[in-house]
Formats: sequence, C-alpha cells, structure tokens
Amino acid sequence: MPVVSLKEIVDRAFAEKYGVPAINIVNDLTLEAVLAGAVDARSPLIVQTSVKTVKAIGVEVLFTMWESMTRNIDVPVTLHLDHCPDRQVISDCLKQGWNSVLFDASTMPVDENKRQTVEVVAEARSYGAHVEGEIEAIQGVEDGIGVETATRRQSLDVAVDFIETTGVDVFAPSIGNAHGVYSATPDLDFERVTDLVQATSTPIALHGGSGMTDDQFSDLISRGCAKVNISTALKIEFMKSSLAFLKDAEQRDKWDPPSLFANVRQHVVDLTTGLAGTFGSAGKAW
Repeated sequence: MPVVSLKEIVDRAFAEKYGVPAINIVNDLTLEAVLAGAVDARSPLIVQTSVKTVKAIGVEVLFTMWESMTRNIDVPVTLHLDHCPDRQVISDCLKQGWNSVLFDASTMPVDENKRQTVEVVAEARSYGAHVEGEIEAIQGVEDGIGVETATRRQSLDVAVDFIETTGVDVFAPSIGNAHGVYSATPDLDFERVTDLVQATSTPIALHGGSGMTDDQFSDLISRGCAKVNISTALKIEFMKSSLAFLKDAEQRDKWDPPSLFANVRQHVVDLTTGLAGTFGSAGKAW
C-alpha cells in the first residue's frame, strides 16, 4: 500500500464513522513504532510532525526517514504537518513531499486567517496535497505553539463561511478541548461537531485527544470527528517508559541502549494499537 492522501484517509473514516489516530512523532524511533503499530492493528494512520520536530531534525532528513520507513508498508498512511503558523515551513514541507498541512492562523482575525488559508489551499493543491484549517486557537501550548487560554468561539455561520470559502479538507473546531494534560475530564460541546458536519459535510479534526474518555471519543467520532490528534500521550509514554527502564538499569548496573530503545518502541507500538482499537480504525486498512 503506497502512501495515500490525507483526504482519502479522512473521507473514508468520515463516511464509515470511525476515527483515525493522528499521532505526533518526535524522532526516528517513534516514527517507526507508530507505523509498526498501524501495521499490527491493520489501521490507517496519520503521522504528524510538529514545527519543532521539523526544525530539529530537518525537512530533508525527516522526509527521507518517512520515505524509507513507508516504502513497503501495507496499510494506508499519510504525513501531516501539525499546527504551523509559519508559511515558509509550510512551503518547505509541501515542496519536500508532505501530504497535508494544518495552517494555524487561529490567532489572526478571521478575515485575515481566511485570506491566507485560501492561499495555502491553492499552494497545497499545486502539490496534490490537502489542508486542515481552524479559526479558534485551542487552549494549550505544545511544542512552542499555542495559547494559554482558548480564544472566543466563532458563530456557526462564521465557521461555515470559513470552510466553504477556503475549501479546507478538514476543520478543527474549539469544543472545550485543550492541548496537553487535562486536570479533569473535559466538558465538551458535542453538538458543535454535529452542527458543523450537518452544515458542511466536512470531516472534523479532534485536537487535544490525550486524556479524553473512551465514551467521549466514541460520541465525537460518531458525529464526524474522523481525525483524532494524539501528541501528549505519546510524549508521556516515551518519557515514562524511558524513565522506568533507566531506573531499573541503574539498580542492575546494566547499560545497554538497544534494550532501552526496544522497550520504548514496544510501548509506543502498544499505544498506537490501543488507539486504533479505541477509535474504531483497527481492521480498516485497505
């Protein structure tokens, strides 16, 4: 199965009412592990890269890793640039071969956001790529991008006009979700997802998924959240499994990096297969 477009993945999920894990990787180990997890679960997968990760590894090196690891993959996967307010980074990634981007102009006035998103959509189309858009900044700073407090939610009419005018392929609304770790189970506006889907028939991206309950995921996915973003959960799994392994290594005075890598990899694989099961994408590969 070759790498496919974001639209092909989310449109199928949207039609069949399941969610696809959209997982932010941080290095080569996590990239390989989430891909392996998708294969194990027979699930489509959206691999996401933050601007921070792109800059840390480099556009060319990161894309070369992606090409190498997906060359013989037999489940549908796609490469997505997450929350990016920097037009140059968007251009660099599209030119290199990313399949889609989230142009994050959510802190701009809606009209300016709309104007620039139209330009980004046109640029993406020239590469055969797709675009996710948003008009409200979702609370939480992640990888150096975001805001401490959520911006005011726009009316349904404003959101619908944005979607229809820009032609974005996926829309990420604010529904009481947040990036990072929730201090309590979030109080979510489920009806806003329903209203947006009924008005536009556009797949919805659910941000701030780490920490939501299985029931919340199920409800939101049934309403049209076809893309479910996971970033914090992977970081926590990566760091905590590393910490536990290193504490044990210290006690045993055994220092073998490949064993550490294998242990962390398995934790990330298990995280990925678990998410595919929770979101209903397991067994949906084509």
